This record gives sequence, C-alpha cells and structure tokens, in this order.
Amino acid sequence: MLSSSSRFTRLLLLVLSCVIPSLTSAQYLPNWESLDSRPNPTWYSDSKIGIFIHWGVFSVPSYHSEWFWEDLSLQDPDVVAFVNATEAPGFTYPEYGNRFDATFFNATQWLELFKASGAKYVVPTAKHHEGFCNWPSATSFNWNSVDIGPHRDIIGEIANATIAAGLHFGLYHSLFEWFNPLYLQDKANNWTTRTFAQDKTFPELYDLVLKYNPELLFSDGEWEADNLYWNSTGFLAWLVNDSPVKDTVLYNDRWAAGADNTLCHHGSYYTCADRFLPSSLVGHLWENAFTIDTLSWGYRRNALLSDYMTTPQVISTVVQTVALGGNALINIGPAHDGSIDPIFADRLMGLGFWLSSNGEAIYESVPWTIAQNESTTLWYTSSKPALGAVYAILLDWPATGVLSLSAPTGVSGVTNVTLLGGSNASLPWVPLTTSGAPGLTITLPTLIPGSALASTSAWTLKFLGLGK
Repeated sequence: MLSSSSRFTRLLLLVLSCVIPSLTSAQYLPNWESLDSRPNPTWYSDSKIGIFIHWGVFSVPSYHSEWFWEDLSLQDPDVVAFVNATEAPGFTYPEYGNRFDATFFNATQWLELFKASGAKYVVPTAKHHEGFCNWPSATSFNWNSVDIGPHRDIIGEIANATIAAGLHFGLYHSLFEWFNPLYLQDKANNWTTRTFAQDKTFPELYDLVLKYNPELLFSDGEWEADNLYWNSTGFLAWLVNDSPVKDTVLYNDRWAAGADNTLCHHGSYYTCADRFLPSSLVGHLWENAFTIDTLSWGYRRNALLSDYMTTPQVISTVVQTVALGGNALINIGPAHDGSIDPIFADRLMGLGFWLSSNGEAIYESVPWTIAQNESTTLWYTSSKPALGAVYAILLDWPATGVLSLSAPTGVSGVTNVTLLGGSNASLPWVPLTTSGAPGLTITLPTLIPGSALASTSAWTLKFLGLGK
C-alpha cells in the first residue's frame, strides 16, 4: 500500500501533467471572460430535473441540520442540549464518523428510485463543509468513507450506478472546511498564504474529476475568499480544456467571493442562492436547488410532517422553475445507514408519476413568450421552435370546466388543443373575444373520479398551430 504522502505525490504529478499542456494549447484561458464564452453542453438544459443528495457524518446525529458541527462549535443551545442528552461528557463531533455506517446503502436501489422520479442527473455530496470525504481522498487521511465509517467508496458506487441507469453524474464539493487547520491558518493570514487551497481543495477536485468523470460540478463554500486565493479559474480552464469531461461538463457559480464574486455572475449555470426561484427570466442557464425537507438539506429525525413539501408543492416548484428557464435540483437527505425515508421516496415517486404523462412539457422545453397567465396557477413552456408546440400547465382545475387564456392566439381550422394524459381528442375552443385579440376559451373534458387525471395536481394542455 502507498503511504498517504506517496499517494499525494502521485496525484500531484498527475495533475501537473494535465495542467501544463493546457498552458500552451488552451482554447479557454483561466479568466472569467474567456471561460464564460464557452458554449454549454446541451444535455443539462434538456434534462431539467436532477436529484441532490446531502449525505455525510452530519447524517449520524440527523438533528438540526447539516451544519450541526458548526452550530455545536458556536454553542447553539438546541444543539448543545441534544449532545449533552445523547452523548457522554467530553464527546467531540469527529466521534460520529465511525457511526456513519451505510449499512443499508445500495446505490443501485437509490438509482431505481431516482430514475422513477423522472430525474435525468444525480449530484451526491463528495464533501460538505465538515471536510469528510465520501471517497478515498489522499488529502483527507482518516476522515473519509474508506478509512472510517462505511469503509466504502460511496462516490464510486453512486457514479457507477448512475451511469448504469443511463443518467448523468455530477458532484457537490465544498471548497472550504470549517475546522481544517490549514484553512484557518490561511484565513488568519488574511489569505496571503494559499496552503489549504493548493494542498487540499484543488488536489481533491482534480482527483474527483480524474476518478469519476462528473459531468457537473456544484461548488460551494467560496464566500470567504476571492479568486486570488482560490484560483478557481485555473482549475476550470483545465476542466474545460484538458479534463476527461471537457466536452460535456458544466459548473455552477460558486467559485470566489469579494471583488471576484462569481455568484450569479460567472459559471456554466447560476444558482444565485439556495432555493433560487426568480420572478422573471434570467437570461442565463440557472438552477433551483431546493429541499423536500424545507428546513434542512441533511436528514433530520425530528422533522415534522409539516416540514416536508407535499407532492403538489414539488410539482408546482418544478413547473415554475422550468417555465422560467431553470433546472430543478431536488434534494433528499439519506439516513446515516443509507436508507431513504419513505416520505422522500413518496414525493419523488409522485413527481415521476406526473412526469410520465406530462414530461413532454418539461424535458427539452424552452420558455415561451410569456411564463405565466396572470396568476401563479398556470404556467407556459414550449418545445424547441422546430416542433412548434406550446404547453399550458394548470395547477388548478377550473370548477366550471371552462378555461380562458389571454395569451395564445388561435387560428380557426389550424389550432389544435389536447390534454396530455387524456384521450388525445381535440378540445373545443373559441376566441376569447370577437376583436381578433389574442386569447382562447377552451372547454375541458370531465374528470372521472378515481382516474389518473383526476388524482393528479397539475394538468397540461398542448397547443399546435397557434398564431403569431
């Protein structure tokens, strides 16, 4: 077996062999202007829906949130009281590491659920702010999932299962670590030293890319230092010029703070904020990363039913996100043993059931001329222009069975309206007014109690042959 220092040396040499050629043959330079000029691979904007997985040592206490260690260090009364009630005197957070056992973790079963949900990509946590690595990191000796706890390469297993399921594989990675001495020393030096970034963060990122070929990187934890410290642009130039995933990879906007603030400014796609859902079109690829447990990204044993999004709320959030041109990254938090709480599974399966009939309006769609019809209960999407379809997604079924829309313009004898998941019969419509202004009044079919259409929470009308 190689020692940790030997493994690190070998990794560093491998990284240098990849980086050095890029300095002379780079198509994209290590600056934001150049990196932002790169066209984005289309798989991401076509996919629309991904699964986010927050899983780590914080899943052992499974209390409060995934920021448990930080809150404990800050003497949050609730967290301190929990530890005092459940652990022996003198207990320290790293002792949770050996209890992160992953006994019931089965990546293939996870992916069966994720695929059934309708998701097209999966983004597990490689490392959160606590610094625990879910793969055998050479720069994180005895604080990774192979050296302690599960004694398994969690990221490797999820990556293999994701690819086998035909989905795209991505990774979440935190640039910083709350209590790493190297990071704290750099911080104390006012970022004039870069020991942590050079010896820990970026060797990890190169290692993850070279081992697992992620097609998406969700970076986080950038908010204390600027790009002079992180030098994220150097890594990203290698990623898009010379890495094994250079032609398919996308990355988010969390790479530097301060004067070089990248949040909502630079990246293949923007996240802007947790649970980001704008009120209008952004003009750039963006993603709404949101949690089914509305109070935490990690699993909480003390969560109440009211803390969880309902299936209609999940569907509504996906619909609004896609109508505004975004992707929905839906987060779940597995338990420390690798089991997924049935309430998460229920919400994901509910979404998948809806998408089985309505996915045509979601996948590979683009925003229409307008996103919504005077209220937040009806949203529009459209197919790519060559296909010529427009979709109106209703979050409420009109009690009268008649729906009036002010935006679409019908053409007599040409415009065809159908209900996805229905009989595919054309629905009768008339112009909203006699003045020739835009608008349609549509007579909807009767919903039969107990039918699949009656039991859902959103319905999609498909328009072909609309006027300009």
